[in-house]
Amino acid sequence: MEKWFIASKRADFNKIGEIFHISPVTARLMRNRSLTTVREMQRYLYGSLSDLYDSHLLKDADKGAEIIKEKIETGKKIRIISDYDVDGVSSNYILYQGLKRCGADVDYKIPDRVEDGYGINEHLIEKAAEDGIDTIITCDNGIAAAEQIAYGNSLGLTLIVTDHHDIPFQRQEDGSISYNLPSAAAVINPKQKDCPYPFENICGAVVVYKFIQVLYDLFGIDRRESEVFLEIAAMATVCDVMPLCDENRIIVKEGLRRIQHTNITGLQALIEANHLEEKKISSYHFGFILGPCINASGRLTSAKDALELLLCEDKELCRQKAEALTQLNAERKEMTANGVKAAKEYLESTGHANDKVLVVYLPNCHESIAGIIAGRIKERYYRPTFVLTRGETGVKGSGRSIEAYDMFAEMSRCRELFTKFGGHKLAAGLSLEEENVEVFRKRINELADLTEEDLQMKVSIDMRLPFPYINEELIHELKILEPFGKGNGKPLFAESKLRVIRPRIFGKNRNVLKCRLEDQQGNQMEAVYFGEVEDCLQQMEKKQIMSFTYYPSINEYMGRRTIQLTIVNYQ
Repeated sequence: MEKWFIASKRADFNKIGEIFHISPVTARLMRNRSLTTVREMQRYLYGSLSDLYDSHLLKDADKGAEIIKEKIETGKKIRIISDYDVDGVSSNYILYQGLKRCGADVDYKIPDRVEDGYGINEHLIEKAAEDGIDTIITCDNGIAAAEQIAYGNSLGLTLIVTDHHDIPFQRQEDGSISYNLPSAAAVINPKQKDCPYPFENICGAVVVYKFIQVLYDLFGIDRRESEVFLEIAAMATVCDVMPLCDENRIIVKEGLRRIQHTNITGLQALIEANHLEEKKISSYHFGFILGPCINASGRLTSAKDALELLLCEDKELCRQKAEALTQLNAERKEMTANGVKAAKEYLESTGHANDKVLVVYLPNCHESIAGIIAGRIKERYYRPTFVLTRGETGVKGSGRSIEAYDMFAEMSRCRELFTKFGGHKLAAGLSLEEENVEVFRKRINELADLTEEDLQMKVSIDMRLPFPYINEELIHELKILEPFGKGNGKPLFAESKLRVIRPRIFGKNRNVLKCRLEDQQGNQMEAVYFGEVEDCLQQMEKKQIMSFTYYPSINEYMGRRTIQLTIVNYQ
């Protein structure tokens, strides 16, 4: 059962409304997003690139740029090694284009998800040395590769780490924490404890975007040239589920504004392949349409395909590459649906669905979709979830967590079970021997101190909003709160004691429920629901009078505009 509560943050909403020429409803919504001062609200509503933090504040950014400048001027070969997801591909693209602009002799390598696993490894380092590479720059990985970095040092390579993941640590017997940083020539990661950068929650692509700005400054290149990377950095920010607050919000807003007329031929081709050229692209399109196409290559073939699309400038070749990625993503969707079904069957048949931390072992599942399946199962059961698969060398897996559970910290408490692991509070990756799968399940549950309240999904409602308050003017005004995503969710309203009228299921796949809702004064609204529609229909037919959370929008169909509520939760 979900626990609903209404945000009760207080402020003079009428005064805020007067200052910014908005309704008290919208003023309350801003306050609910932890904005307290006029300056914060001003930046939230109207923040621009001039409000971004100084890139030079990133620890080792200047040091790393000096090293790279010297390598470029002496003609040394540089190789970029990234992760294979959207953030990794985006980081690689920005670094490659930025270094080329500075005159670097640079190439790139993206690890194969199956053959190489996550991040830099000894094989990739040895290959770089064989290829005559002098300097390796990592992006979206490397912070947990202390041993690999040390090995690269021993071969005479120069290594620079750019990353945004949590710093590996060990808790000592006295309770103190020791951090294990790689011995790279420069480590650029805002999560370092002594990094003065004011905002640590940026993705890997934004880290390298900032680094390229520092490098451009050093080479005397107008840093405004770096703005061509904003739509890519914005997409990576959304797809890596970074909080859409502070400067992330500004980057995503700017990226969305620019993407409508992007000069990146490959990105334009991907937009057209997904029939979005006539639509206003939003953070939703980043996170659920364009991003997954980039991800699909790293999951099922090679992430190099996605990077080559972004780098390609031939329109016809870009069209072919974009259509191939779009088709690949369709295949990934089908594989994911089958995997989620198998995971649910596994949990129910083994009784493990009652564990505080879910560990699902699907030996035959494609390891590339383990993280997606883990996310879906986490949403279904609201428990931290690991999905493990049988790899070529042992078992690999991915985890997705809930707010009350720091996944990376808890994994660090049983690190001896893993051959490799890394991640952050809400997501992680791991490798372990097959005989340790059940040991891991038991151990991670023994360590978990989650309470029943922790495992109860909390639904934070912005405010009760009676039907008479809902009109087109309000819905239009809510758009100033976009882009929506983690840390800046869509406004969520609620109303109780609503009568359900004519609920019915529609759609080719029977995945849409429509009805009308009527309040106690007789006011009616059209409503739609996209969740577990069969379960919802049963409840509606049984109860008739229910409570709902929702957000309003304008539905346009056959030239007719109507206000429609999208149901999010029901009780």
